[in-house]
Amino acid sequence: MLHQVNNPTSNTPTSNAPTTWIKNPLAIYSGSEKDARGGLVVQGNLIIELVALNAEPIHRIDNVVEAKNHVVTPGLINAHHHFYQTLTRAYPEALDKELFHWLTTLYPVWAGLDEEMHALSTEVALVEMMMSGCTTASDHHYLIPVGLEHAIDIQVEVAKNLGVRAILTRGSMSLGEDDGGLPPRHTIQSEQTILDDSLRLIHQYHQREAGAMTQIALAPCSPFSVTSDLMKETSRIAHQENVMMHTHLCETMDEEAFCLKRFGLRPVDYLENVGWLNDKTWLAHGIHFNDEEIKRLGQAGVGISHCPTSNMMLASGICRNNELEAAGVKVGLGVDGSASNDGSNMIAEVRMAMYLQRLRYGSANVSHLDALRWATQGSAAAMGRHDIGSLAVGQQADIAMFSLDEIRFSGSHDPLAALIMCGAQQADRVMINGEWRVHDGYVIGLDLEALLIQHRQAAKRLANKALKLR
Repeated sequence: MLHQVNNPTSNTPTSNAPTTWIKNPLAIYSGSEKDARGGLVVQGNLIIELVALNAEPIHRIDNVVEAKNHVVTPGLINAHHHFYQTLTRAYPEALDKELFHWLTTLYPVWAGLDEEMHALSTEVALVEMMMSGCTTASDHHYLIPVGLEHAIDIQVEVAKNLGVRAILTRGSMSLGEDDGGLPPRHTIQSEQTILDDSLRLIHQYHQREAGAMTQIALAPCSPFSVTSDLMKETSRIAHQENVMMHTHLCETMDEEAFCLKRFGLRPVDYLENVGWLNDKTWLAHGIHFNDEEIKRLGQAGVGISHCPTSNMMLASGICRNNELEAAGVKVGLGVDGSASNDGSNMIAEVRMAMYLQRLRYGSANVSHLDALRWATQGSAAAMGRHDIGSLAVGQQADIAMFSLDEIRFSGSHDPLAALIMCGAQQADRVMINGEWRVHDGYVIGLDLEALLIQHRQAAKRLANKALKLR
């Protein structure tokens, strides 16, 4: 099921580890104001030096990677995704629907997930993201039917095998359609089961040190699929265990109407009522806030994952990124589900974010640098990480390198702008935790063809299971 690659190294660098100079890039986005036009030096899993233009490193150099034909960025960070949805891309019955109808069409299909399908869908999502320059991926897995109780354990294993940094959220649904929620009864779990498993996963997998490769967050799905009691108890556990919390909020006006009808509260008021309006929370989508709510979110230190392609596909609306950032909200970027995108490509999502936000604010008020910031420092901050997201001394060595040798870039003049505006789709090289994981556009040591054959077969099996249940 798993397709073996090199195992990741330790998170602890040593002073005698070899150094690598990524030398003289064509262009570099570091996320800091320090001159790094001469490149950067990596030792172990850390960046130890930024090199100014026309300068030489002050450290001894063991290896040189010539980057004169590459645009270099921090590894991109995906703040919201649903890996399992790679199995239901362009699913016929779910086309041309908005969120609630799209969900109710797909819930019965997704209920047929088994462990092999889940492992393959996770692996494909992570590989696709790695190949697009992503080094840290978060997943919101909330659908755990009978037989898939170890869904997050499976994801931990797949991410570790690939050597990718992962923030995996223990999602949940406890409010079935017979109790006024949206999901069907056979896709939900009891609250005690959810809470017990949340604690198990935190204690078993959550790494707290700088450079953590695997972290666990708690993620009840949405106001229309969990109870208020579960939200409150999740907040208590998250604060007790010092882990982050994640949920969907303010994605559509239907959700707002649901909250007003069921709770007598707007979604942000509901969030505060259940103990979630604080800096341990990052939210997916965050579209339909009023000005006063944006101010409160900023004061509370909440994060938002902007999901532009999904928001366009489902016609949900446009996130108010500029006002949110101005208020102090930590704005990141997520590809969202591969059935509402329908891809897992982070560098493509950066371009979508820039253009969708320009549609709201105008071309002069959103640049390619804004979009890159959302996909790096923004996502890191939203998810409570301070050791990734920029190319700076002491940061983790998570680095993406893009070549501009495709026809789409021919005639371009500003390489960093061209990376986004001309529509880059794939990274040439990717380093994660100081180890090269992608080279010449492919994940090192991975049999991609074999993976895709198995994944396509799993997608057909899932669809056939759904047909038999109709």
